[in-house]
Amino acid sequence: MNNDAIVTRHLVIRGLVQGVGYRWSMVQAAQRLGVHGWVRNRRDGSVEALAIGEAGAVEALVRWAQQGPDGARVDAVDVDERLDAVAAGGMPGGFEQRGTV
Repeated sequence: MNNDAIVTRHLVIRGLVQGVGYRWSMVQAAQRLGVHGWVRNRRDGSVEALAIGEAGAVEALVRWAQQGPDGARVDAVDVDERLDAVAAGGMPGGFEQRGTV
């Protein structure tokens, strides 16, 4: 497997993931891993993220998302491969926390 390939993953994280520092912690984890993209709360109580980067780093962030920070309870992480995201919007310059949608 080529871990240098650039991949894109769209995540929806469900459980007790709002009000526990989940977004802030994900930004920190993504920056440590060199992953680009964003994370935001959704009005239904879930957290949504887009992760773009080297396959190994993105997969490490997906594993992190399945645990989350202390205080979070992750019930499920839905992962979708969005291969067109980079072509559609280009590579984000970093990993940012966005507002609720």
